[in-house]
Amino acid sequence: MPRDRFYRDPTGLFVHDLILEACRKNPDRTAVVDYSSDEPRRFSYAEYGTLIERAAKGLVAAGVKPGDVVAIYLFNCWEFGVTYHAATLAGAIPTPLNPTYREREVRYQLENSGAAMLVTDGVLVRDMNLKDLPKLRHIYSTRSEGAGAAPFSDLLKPTSSSLPAPAESPQRTLAALPYSSGTTGLPKGVMLSHYNLVANVFQILVPGEEGTFRDTDVSLCVLPLYHIYGLNVILNPVLTVGGTLVLLPRFDPERMLHVIDVEQPTFMPLVPPLLNFLCQAAEQGLFPRKQRLRWVKCGAAPLAPELPRRFTSLTGVPVRQGYGMTEASPVTHMGFVEPELYQPDSIGHAVAFTDCRLIGDGGHAVGTDAAGELVMRGPQFMLGYWNAPDASAAVLRPVPGEADQSTGNGVTDGWYWSGDVATVDRRGFYRIVDRRKEMIKYKGFPVAPAEVESVLLEHPAVRDCGVVGKQDTDAGEIPCAFVVLRDGYKEGSKAASELCGFVAERLTGYKQPREVRFVGNIPRNPSGKILRRQLRELL
Repeated sequence: MPRDRFYRDPTGLFVHDLILEACRKNPDRTAVVDYSSDEPRRFSYAEYGTLIERAAKGLVAAGVKPGDVVAIYLFNCWEFGVTYHAATLAGAIPTPLNPTYREREVRYQLENSGAAMLVTDGVLVRDMNLKDLPKLRHIYSTRSEGAGAAPFSDLLKPTSSSLPAPAESPQRTLAALPYSSGTTGLPKGVMLSHYNLVANVFQILVPGEEGTFRDTDVSLCVLPLYHIYGLNVILNPVLTVGGTLVLLPRFDPERMLHVIDVEQPTFMPLVPPLLNFLCQAAEQGLFPRKQRLRWVKCGAAPLAPELPRRFTSLTGVPVRQGYGMTEASPVTHMGFVEPELYQPDSIGHAVAFTDCRLIGDGGHAVGTDAAGELVMRGPQFMLGYWNAPDASAAVLRPVPGEADQSTGNGVTDGWYWSGDVATVDRRGFYRIVDRRKEMIKYKGFPVAPAEVESVLLEHPAVRDCGVVGKQDTDAGEIPCAFVVLRDGYKEGSKAASELCGFVAERLTGYKQPREVRFVGNIPRNPSGKILRRQLRELL
């Protein structure tokens, strides 16, 4: 089945154009069902569109100008979606933050992005010191009061402010600034334009395929909207086609199963640990027997081949695996749910207008069934990293023997070097077989070893350290820290527990080392770079 066209022509469209158009076309249909309160709240498309326009004018009235960065630090809720779409309508750049971040991580992203405004909930920032951030002018709180924060409802009040006209084209105007560690290092802002996101939405909505969204679909999303998976694989596409989005603020096993039973979703986005949980629930007789799921999608982390087969045998629901990264808005490949093309162990075919090459160790392209680094370009790939030209050049660079130029479909110059090793068979099905990059994937969440190492090195007992991923059945990978102690400090379980707790106090929970091993030295090359392969061999 060829993927050679967009769902619609993305030229000239901004992200909020798609959403507001859907609101006008489907005024009485339910857009969002929000389970972040004790009782679910339901918003029609007409109501959702009105909230976007009010909030956008409220942002302008509060002093937000085109190009300003608006930070969104919230769990899944209706305010997240409204703030995101209102910010783009006001010409601002939304930067979503992980709501489990600690103060250190929040301050880093706010300062690095130059955020002028923060929309959050008071309970999330209650014990944080967010003073002395050079560009942060306003904080708004959605549900509970926060020190120095105005109520979010202020942004929804009537105002005479008018919305600015776009200063630049969708190709050059940023629609999102999510943070990713890329293939290595500390988190960097990923500059995604409106054209990047809209093009990827129209690549995901594949004309004629069974596994695409319909206006009758009800999508249950427990995956975080701050992550590009939730943002542009779920929120934007579902609302674009006029479907219904059911939001859970976070993963709660009992509530998730209850909502599946009550809301009867036809689609769910998952990551491997969630798929494993649903398999276990089905085996225990807890998964609703009367359900309407047409298919589920699994991505963000490697998927063991037996897991989707097990889920389908238990529930009758096919699993569509996908692949991508924040830098690609995020989807580059998707599987199929059509029986004749169903291969759940594969990431499927590339989406439309996405060129792929597999580059072997010798620096040249390899052929069918041979392994090589997956290198890609397409209209969905980022403009680069925020204020990080060297990091951008490291991942957006030429492929030997290939022209480094635009293809005429909005594709930016340069090929994206993914750091993932893949194969492709004669039918065009890709499979990820290894990873060259240093990132650890814990339950689908990326953990940058350098970030964890920098925190460990602040502990007075640590002289040197290195962090790598260790294979784990439930999590995929867990962060494992190799630590060299300073003289006078004793190795042992007490020291290991203290170091894990030290990291947990400063970084969000999933970045905490699950295992600490004490060693005499950390292997490094002559330039000082940690030889992580040698550390992994010790595992």
